[in-house]
Amino acid sequence: MTKLTDSVQKPYRYFGGEYNVPDMDKPCDVRFCMCVADSYEVGMSNLGVRILYYLFNSIDRVVCERCYAPFEDYAQYLKDNGLSLCSLETQRPLKDFDFVGFSLQYELCYSNIFYMLELAGIPVCASDRDEEFPFIVAGGPCTVNPEPIYKYFDFFFVGEGETPWKQIIEDYKLQKSQYGVKKADFLRYVDEHYDCIYVPSLHPAVYVNDKVASVPERRVWRNIESDLNTVFTPHTQLVPGMEIIHDRAVAELYRGCANGCRFCQAGFIYRPVRERTADNAFELCKDLLESTGYDELSLNSLSTSDYSGLEELLSKLYPYAEKNHVQLNLPSLRLDSFKGTMAKGNRKSSLTFAPEAGTQRLRNVINKNITEEDIFGTLAEAFGEGYSSVKLYFMLGLPTETMEDVQGICDLACRVKTLYKRTRTSAKGLRLYVSASTFIPKPFTPFQWCAFAKREDIEAKQKYLFDALKRAGVEFAYNDYDCSVLEAVLARAGRSVADALYLAYKDGARFDAWGEYYSYEHYRKAFEQCSIDVEQIVGAKTTDEVLPWDFVDIGVTKDYLKSEYVKALNETATPSCNKQCNGCGLNKYGYCKDTHGNIKKN
Repeated sequence: MTKLTDSVQKPYRYFGGEYNVPDMDKPCDVRFCMCVADSYEVGMSNLGVRILYYLFNSIDRVVCERCYAPFEDYAQYLKDNGLSLCSLETQRPLKDFDFVGFSLQYELCYSNIFYMLELAGIPVCASDRDEEFPFIVAGGPCTVNPEPIYKYFDFFFVGEGETPWKQIIEDYKLQKSQYGVKKADFLRYVDEHYDCIYVPSLHPAVYVNDKVASVPERRVWRNIESDLNTVFTPHTQLVPGMEIIHDRAVAELYRGCANGCRFCQAGFIYRPVRERTADNAFELCKDLLESTGYDELSLNSLSTSDYSGLEELLSKLYPYAEKNHVQLNLPSLRLDSFKGTMAKGNRKSSLTFAPEAGTQRLRNVINKNITEEDIFGTLAEAFGEGYSSVKLYFMLGLPTETMEDVQGICDLACRVKTLYKRTRTSAKGLRLYVSASTFIPKPFTPFQWCAFAKREDIEAKQKYLFDALKRAGVEFAYNDYDCSVLEAVLARAGRSVADALYLAYKDGARFDAWGEYYSYEHYRKAFEQCSIDVEQIVGAKTTDEVLPWDFVDIGVTKDYLKSEYVKALNETATPSCNKQCNGCGLNKYGYCKDTHGNIKKN
């Protein structure tokens, strides 16, 4: 057998041994392997996976282990030695589990799902897996449109999983112990008993020339956990022996977002806002730090500075952090809710804000709900606190965008430089970074009917910004167009692309989210071979046509998304849900906003 350390870089990625691993030796009736189709460093940083990992391991007679996508050196080591892909904790082959679950956090991980299943010796297509193989299941944000990968999974879970997943596992455990479980029987059972479960093999859809003619008849409802103060929350996390992407303690302050940015899928599929109390959040933060030994804490949410209890929480955390030599990080800051006091615990290296568009007109179109007063007032406070490095995120290819809006990005950057010279308290010169991603019209947003921008349009705007910002002494980064167009296809397509995705993998697609591995050529050839019309998939839609994801209900009505689309074209903003109820439809779940922005049950 080939010696592992002679064959593989960073073998620690594949053998676990982290601090705070739950008991893997307890009596066990059900085994679940939690998979992330990306590297160990990326997967270990995922908060949702971490929550379910500890949840499953808290269930009597259930053991949950983990697996991440190996790099080619370890994959070759497995092949050379006749081994299959195994879990980290006990080195159990994935095919020996009851469930293998994938967290679908972004569309560019799809090729790695095929990669991991084949390394595990598990047939890729659900129809080819008999009783000897585990259930292959998926959750995560991409399941709001599961159709591009429908044939590879036994079932999808849509929404937040803490409460239903525990019951699903208990149901399986009971049925297995009483009379054994046939796959077909259990799939019918979860399909009938859980509104948030989608079993694609039981629900056909009809396509004509890549265009969906009819979606599955069964309605799938996104599960929403109502109370973060009582829902299962692990007060610890795994501590790796090597550096990972977010190598720190991470506390979730709230879920959802009240701002309603029309480009942001997360802002719609995670509604409504549900907050922890400041006391609950403080205890969570303290327990995470004390159980892990981390000296850095990140306060995470979609828009951390919008958390209503943030100042109360920081008033407790700052003294605790100072006493225990802990560094506080506040990511996801909004320009209209940032206060200078929020920056006091942050490392004085860099702050990141996202104006998204260069002009107020376009910010109204996308409903960013920030003004130039917000932008420059906030940056003046940050510079007054000693910050000398700022990252500003924008998007190109937004609906109704013109070159005047693109020039607005340059103008805004130059004004930021002028502001720094006037207000700085640091002796350092300003480091200003501008990043421009390519807008992707995602399902369940008001822009889901918009077209993805043409290559010549995006590349011309990227070149214009690169040249103009270079002259102004501003660092500029942007996304590769081919990577963005693939993401647009995978986000917006239906079942017709499923075979092409597997063909692209067989041609060599792996780690598509990693620039050094990604090649659109694999997909171009596969789409051509399967006669896939990419332009049709990423092109504009009419608001009355059937969309592949129309059978999924996230709680926000299609009529509301249409009304927001019309308001966007009229350059009209919609206030934050914290200021008024805008009638998005979530009250059918029994929750709405009161006049103070608090969630209350009807």
